[in-house]
Amino acid sequence: MAALALLILVILGAFTTLAAAQRRQATAPGLSAGYYGRSCPNFEQIVEETTTDKQITTPTTAAAVLRVFLHDCLVGGCDASVLVSSTPFNKAERDADVNLSLPGDGFDIVVRAKTALELACPGVVSCADILAVAARNLIVMSGGPFYAVKLGRRDSLSSRASDAEGNIPLPTMPMSQIIGLFQSKGFSVGEMMALSGAHTIGFSHCKEFSSILYNFSRNNPESGSSGYDPDFAKALRTACDGYRKNPTLSVANDVMTPNKFDNMYYRNIQRGLALLASDHAMSSDPRTGGFVDLFSKDQNAFFQAFAAAMEKLSLLGVKTGTAGEIRRRCDSFNN
Repeated sequence: MAALALLILVILGAFTTLAAAQRRQATAPGLSAGYYGRSCPNFEQIVEETTTDKQITTPTTAAAVLRVFLHDCLVGGCDASVLVSSTPFNKAERDADVNLSLPGDGFDIVVRAKTALELACPGVVSCADILAVAARNLIVMSGGPFYAVKLGRRDSLSSRASDAEGNIPLPTMPMSQIIGLFQSKGFSVGEMMALSGAHTIGFSHCKEFSSILYNFSRNNPESGSSGYDPDFAKALRTACDGYRKNPTLSVANDVMTPNKFDNMYYRNIQRGLALLASDHAMSSDPRTGGFVDLFSKDQNAFFQAFAAAMEKLSLLGVKTGTAGEIRRRCDSFNN
């Protein structure tokens, strides 16, 4: 117990220092909090009204936008490249195999906000900025922490499905590979674990965890390297029955508080109520298990770490100046 308490204090201290440093350094050339103060003074209000209306009518929107944002930033930076539609001459990023399950609500809300902003201040606000602010607003609406979003991103000038390969973590990846992926983008294990808390809202398709679910045995709980509670596994099999014929069958990532942004995801991992193989591995891996323990016990520690990691993520690979453009439509390039 004493050793665990010491570990928690060390991790908390590290995150307090990290959060303070990132608040000082969370910027990028050309980005600022008041970027649209003169060119589009109603920017924040328009995006807030759009996200609020959409979330009220469709409560799954928050998880959808957050997932789209994460997938966008991890491939070439936060530049709205994932929003571009394919053409006969180019298979775009959103049509990469790993992105085919991205929810339509995540794209729809950006289109709605962009339409309203083009009427108010045409040619001024980038789709990348809309997506970044919409994700933050919806996290807060769902009960999560607020964090600053600097503005002034430009939209990407390219979008290729091949760019997504190897840049998005998959639930079937070994933990070492997932950690390596995030480290290659400048994120520590702690930051990766905080970002994984995004799974506290949203859902996963049954096909994403079917291989471990159907290898799980009540008489051999460790079979399939799963950490399922036996009764939970039984319920999942019932919910996912027929997933081969209906690949859209899905289950809430957090069956306890599915639409509330909280630390229940980590508590579920410890109780055997998590879905994905990567979730189960987090509890048993010595590099990540301490963060599961910390975040499951202390929601404030999770929120602080998540806000710092999201602020850092929102600046990953941003384009400014001539490196990008302000798209007239979020789903296509200007030229």
